[in-house]
Amino acid sequence: MELFEFLIMKYGYIAIVIILIGGIVGLPIPDEVLLTLIGYYTYAGKMSYTLALLSAFAGSAIGISISYFLGAKLGLPFLLKYGPRFHISHKKVAYTQQLFYKYGPILLFIGYFIPGLRHITGYLSGISKYNFAKFSLFAYTGAFTWVFLFITLGQELGNKWYIVERYFLKVGLLLFILLALISIFLILKYNYAKKK
Repeated sequence: MELFEFLIMKYGYIAIVIILIGGIVGLPIPDEVLLTLIGYYTYAGKMSYTLALLSAFAGSAIGISISYFLGAKLGLPFLLKYGPRFHISHKKVAYTQQLFYKYGPILLFIGYFIPGLRHITGYLSGISKYNFAKFSLFAYTGAFTWVFLFITLGQELGNKWYIVERYFLKVGLLLFILLALISIFLILKYNYAKKK
């Protein structure tokens, strides 16, 4: 965390944009804690609340857009070519795409709030060839809501902003385990339905 604090203090709003792009694309960055810290900096008068909010939103929006285009350009062809070697058939790819068309808007919006999920929703959108206008609407609305809530939380908590770090280390792990269990359940359900 010290590295991110140093980068933000040295490079300011540009650092926020770059760090959040990396975090959304998939680098191991504690995004919620970082956003809360940025909120604390606005509380302490070290940064402008509006510029911090806009920078964080820009980084999140650019990051998920990069994920989308990587998924669209590399994801599906890669899966179709090499997927069968890992028991990922064309049918499974098509099924995943259908699921994303059904639940995509919800996943894009709430994905930011679930560590692990926010890193894959952009890729899944691209792989599924999800309409970019719809993707943008839900992904960018989710991004703005996410950065607004955590930066505002950091500003409101002030000197106690670090509470979020403790909370997210515990809750983030639980949410990730829950997401993994739901994924396993859906895979088993799909395989059971396929056998029938």
